[in-house]
Formats: sequence, C-alpha cells, structure tokens
Amino acid sequence: MTLSVVKRYLIAFDQYKWVGLATFTAAVGVSGVVAMQPAPPPIYTAIGMLAYRRPPVIFSSTATKIQQEGQELTKEMLLHETVTKQTVVKTLSPAAKAKQIKELTKKEPKASEKEIEEKVIEKHAEKLANDVQIKMPKNNESNALIQVIYKNTDRKKAEKVVAELMEAMVARSKIINTSRLREAIAEINKRLPQVTQELRAAEQKLEAYEKREGTSILAVQSGTLPQAIASNEQQQRQLRVQLGGVEAQIKSLEERLGLNADSAYIAQALSADPIIAQLRAQLFTIESQLKILRSDLQDEHPKVIELLKQKQAFEQQLEQRGSEVLGGNGVAAPLRSADRIRVDASLDLARQELAKNLIALQTQRQTLQQQLRGIENTEQQLRREFAAIPNKQLEQARLAQQVALKKALYDKMQSALVDAQTAVAETTGSLSIGQRPKTEDVESNKRGLPVMLAVGGFVGLLFGGGLIFLLGMLNGKFYSWEEVRAALVEKEVLVLGVLPEVAGFDAYGDEMPVVLEANSPYLEFYERLRTNLRRIGDRSAKVVLLTSAASGEGKTFSAYNLAIAAARSGKRTLLIEADLRSNSSVESLRIAADPLAAVEPLHYYGNISECVRLVPEVENLYVVPSPGYLQQASAVLESSEMRRLFDDVRNRFDFVVVDSPPLSECNDALTLEPYTDGIILVARPGYTMSGMLAEAADQLLESEDDDPNKSGLRLLGAIINGADIPVKFRPDVDEFDAPVNARSDGAIEVRSSRIPPSKLKSNLRK
Repeated sequence: MTLSVVKRYLIAFDQYKWVGLATFTAAVGVSGVVAMQPAPPPIYTAIGMLAYRRPPVIFSSTATKIQQEGQELTKEMLLHETVTKQTVVKTLSPAAKAKQIKELTKKEPKASEKEIEEKVIEKHAEKLANDVQIKMPKNNESNALIQVIYKNTDRKKAEKVVAELMEAMVARSKIINTSRLREAIAEINKRLPQVTQELRAAEQKLEAYEKREGTSILAVQSGTLPQAIASNEQQQRQLRVQLGGVEAQIKSLEERLGLNADSAYIAQALSADPIIAQLRAQLFTIESQLKILRSDLQDEHPKVIELLKQKQAFEQQLEQRGSEVLGGNGVAAPLRSADRIRVDASLDLARQELAKNLIALQTQRQTLQQQLRGIENTEQQLRREFAAIPNKQLEQARLAQQVALKKALYDKMQSALVDAQTAVAETTGSLSIGQRPKTEDVESNKRGLPVMLAVGGFVGLLFGGGLIFLLGMLNGKFYSWEEVRAALVEKEVLVLGVLPEVAGFDAYGDEMPVVLEANSPYLEFYERLRTNLRRIGDRSAKVVLLTSAASGEGKTFSAYNLAIAAARSGKRTLLIEADLRSNSSVESLRIAADPLAAVEPLHYYGNISECVRLVPEVENLYVVPSPGYLQQASAVLESSEMRRLFDDVRNRFDFVVVDSPPLSECNDALTLEPYTDGIILVARPGYTMSGMLAEAADQLLESEDDDPNKSGLRLLGAIINGADIPVKFRPDVDEFDAPVNARSDGAIEVRSSRIPPSKLKSNLRK
C-alpha cells in the first residue's frame, strides 16, 4: 500500500507541476548566468602561526596561574582595538592615508588634523578586524597553534599585515598577563583591610560571648549545675514530706473541731475577746428576763419594749466588736450577724487551744508551700539554664569557627599577596611567533558552464519538488483516508467505518447506489458500518442523520447504501431525503418523485401514506423522497408535520437513515438532530478540508457538552468515504476489465477506483 505522504505528493505534483517546472527553469537560468560572468581577480591568503609560549622556571604559583590563564585567549582579546590600530599605523600607505585625510577634511572642516587622522585609523582598524580571521585551536595545549589569516589582492600587503598583527598580538599577550597580575595585587590590597576588620570583629564577638556565657558553660563542664539541680530536687522531696505531715495534722484537728482553719481562726479570735464574752453574758441575761416577762406580759408592755431595745443595742455592739476583732471594721473582713458571732465565740478553753494549734499548722503549711514553689521555680530556672547549655556551646563553637575561617582567609590573602609580589619579575607573554606569514598561489575559481548548469538543475529539482510539496501541504485538503482518520482520532471522534472508493462516483446519476444488487462486493462495508452503529452507547441508534462539512463528500451516496444494507439484513428501513435545498435522487432506486410535493410540502409530509414510498428492487426498504429545492426549507423542517413524521416513523420502522445538507451550507442538520438519535459526519479524501472538518467536529462536540440531558450521543461518529482500500470479489463472479490480484484464500482483490460504473453494474448483475 502506498504511503499517505507519497499519495499527497503525487496529487500535489499533478496539480502544481507547472510551478515546479518554472522553479527548475529559473534555477538553471540563474546558474547559466552565473557561469557566464567573468572570473574575479585572484585573492591571496596570508597565513601566520602563533604558538603558546611555555612558561620558564618560576617559583611563585601566581606567575604559573597567570601564564596558564594567558593561554586562554579569545578572538576578541587578540583583535583588540590597540592591536588593529597599531597594525594600521604600520601598514597603511602614506598616500592612501593622505588621500583619506583630505576627503574627511572636506566633510568635517571644523575638526582638527589629529582628530581626522584618528578617525581614519579607527575606520581602517574596524575594517581590518572584520577582514582578519582567527582560528583558535580546539584545546589550548602547549603545542597547539593559532592561525592568523588575512586575504588581499596584494600578496606583499597580505603578508605584511599578518606579520604586524602577530607582533602586536604577542605584545598584547604580555600586557594582558602583567595587567592581570597588577589587578590581582590591587584586588588583594583592596580587600585585605575589610578581611582584617572582619577578623577583629569575629574575635571580639567570641571574647564577649565567653565573658558572658563562659561561667555557665564551665559550670556544666565541672558538674556544678547538675549537682545544684539534684540538691534542689532533694529539698523538694523533704518539703513535700513535711507538707504531708502538716496536712495530716490539719485534717485531724478539722475533724475534731468540725471547723476548717479559717473558721477556727474566727472562732478562736471571738472566743478569746473579753468584751465579746461580757456582751454575750449581758445578752443572755436580757433574754432570760424577756422570757420571764413574756410569760405574764405582752410585747407592747413598756418593760418588754425596753428590754428589746437593750437587746438590740447589745447585739449592735456585739456585731461592731466582732468586726473590730476580725479586722477591717467590717470593710475588709466579712460582716457577721450577732447570732453568728455568739455561736462562733462559744469555744471553751480546750477547743480554743485546738483552734490555736490548727491556725499554727495552717500557717506552717502555707510557709512550706511557699518554700516549695520557690524551690520549684529555682529548679525550673536551673533546668532552663542546663537545657540552654548545648545551644550556648554550639554558639561558642560557631563563633570560634567564624574566627578560624576569617583567620584562614586572612592568612591566605597575606600569602597570595606575597606570592603575587614575587611573580612581578617572573611574568612574560603567553604567545610567540611560531611561523612567519606565507601565501600560496591562487588558481582561477571560475567553474565551467556544464558544472554550473548541473548544479543549477539539482538545486531547481530540489526547490521545485519542495515547493510542490509545500503547496500541497498548504492546500488544506486531506489526500488520504489515513490523514482523515488521524484528524478524527485527534478530535476524539469515533470512526464508524472506512468505505471504499467507487469509480465514477461524481457522475453516477440514476445508478448511484452500488449495493443495490444482493451480491455487491461493497455490501460488507456498509453492513459493518450498520453493526458498528448498533454497538454505540447503551442502546443502538435507530434514527441516524448523515451530514458532512462541505458538499461533494458522499453523504447522500453513503446514506443510500447504508439504508440498502440495513434493508438487506432484514430490518424494516426508511430513507428520508431531508436535503430540501437540492433535487431528489430516488430515481436511482427506480422510483419517480411526486411532482406535486414541492407545491404543498407541509401537506406532503403531513400525510405519511403519501410521502413514504416502497422501493421495488430492495425488500424492506422505504424512502421519503425530497420535494426538490424549496425556498422555505427551514420552515418546513421546523414544522409540526415534520416532527410528527419523525415520531411516526420511529415507531413504524426498525432503522431510519436521514440525509441532510452539509453543515457549511446551512443549519438544517442541526435543526433535524433533536428528532434523531445522533449525527454521523461523512468525510472524503481529496474533498474534505482539514479546517472545515475540525470546525464541524468541534461544533457538534460542543453541542453535545451543552446538552447533558440528551439521551445518547449527539455526534455518533464519522464515516470516511472514498477510501483507497481493496475490495474482495468472490471467485464465482465473472472477470471483467480491472486490475486484480489473486490471493491465497481464493479471493480476488481489486482496486475499485479504476472500474467503470457501467462495467461494474453489469458484472454485479451476473
């Protein structure tokens, strides 16, 4: 099988062969004109060699390094402005110099003579730098050579220019080496004060840190700090033991008294006060008198009222005295009622002693707790100091390392300075003249006419063939079915089938379908396409619509043959010609179109018994012929009659094929798409444009994404029509005039693209 790129080139060659021929003729003509031109004057090439000078015996490492760096020369360094100017001054003839100075003086009369002379030298120096070629060695070995090349029509001048250039380059090499040495010394002297200052600053930081943190670090190193932490922990354990004994005594006394420490303090203070004891006795006496009087007198009696007033006065005095005893005069201490004070002040001497002991133990407990908190804080501080010791040691080591690094840099710079000062007397140039400039005789470079014509012919063939191929690529068409399939795969469009090319496809007319005969060799391709449609999605597509990106791609041809193949398989099939912008093709099925359908198209489509026609030559095949070209095609397709037609045929038929106009001409296919189960895109090599196919695929895929509620796929896939693939004929078919290949399985393989339609039709009937 021929490669797709070869097919493309052969088709492009057939279309653009005159462009290639014109390119070939132009190339041959130009080569002939070039061959007839007179030969230019001979140009002499002067070549001189510069060698790398081996450094003499030296003692300083800086001198050795400078000599090695001096061998790493570049073209720009060798052709420095000073080198070219020095060469121009020595090689420019006085006459030419005077002539150019005179011409420049006329242009710039205000410039001084020195300025004009400097401009002339600069001009010649720039030209010389552009004309001289420097070929550096691949690797700067000691035995490598640098070529200095200069071309001129004057042999002596060429040799003189090269000689002067090499002398100037050798001198320039020495200047570069000595300047590097001076720059190194100056750079060291420039940086040395800063390095010295940084070393002193690092030493001062280390000294200050050791003064501040050295004691802590030495305490850890000597073991003093860990011993202090252990001693602190021992003191805490002792205090906790003492605190536990005190708390046990406090608990025992509280249980015996029935009071806590604070209540015991209040009761002990109130019971020990003599004034409160006297007031309690007086209140007791008054209450005794009231009790006696109330047995005989009422509360309104003057003696009872007087005793109540005395009792109230004594209670106020008792509350006031209780506040004074407890402290704060009732402000800082809590206020207590007279009854509460009398109860709290009722402790006897034994219970007062117990309360006193409880208060003392409470004070002792608070003291021990305070001591324990202080020791715990001290322990935490000691542990923080101990935990910070590693960081302090690391900081001390870091500062010491900085001092060492600064000291090492300082020592290194001092050593480099001494070494560089020693190298001043040892530095020489890195180049020497290895070979004086020489020139060779120049032969005429004029080529013969046959050679130039042959070269021109080869170039013409090359450019002509490339131009033809380029024009074929820029055409934008697909020239092979492999290219079409690759474009569809790139767009993620399913390829449902590849259909073979049929001879005379564009001129079939009434005999357009090729699978009309039951034994047609093309039937298997359309049968394969039909079975592929059944495997799409969850359910097989029942109503499919065929369209294409542009006209001439075989959508109607494919729709007819797909419907015939479906009917041959036993399916009740209907073909709907929905292209209302072109004439009907039903005459190829031996059916005459209804001439009145174009007069009343809505009435035509509204009556299914009139519009659906039976195909006499194919069993199970029905067709709805197109009325022909209609002015209001969109209105008819969007009408309710058309919608009812699709709803009715979906229930009546097993498979429905709808032929619609191309997408580039109108939107009829998109209008009919909601009535169907999906669209099939038809493409054809040699007719389909890559841009239009990509645009059509994107349009259908974007529509599919915009309507997620639609059942099934909007773009079912694509058909590649008119592919250059072999068609197998059964051995029982009679031979006919076509190129055939015998196969091992007994079949015959034929390229159907070269079979005349009438010949193919007659043989199929046989």
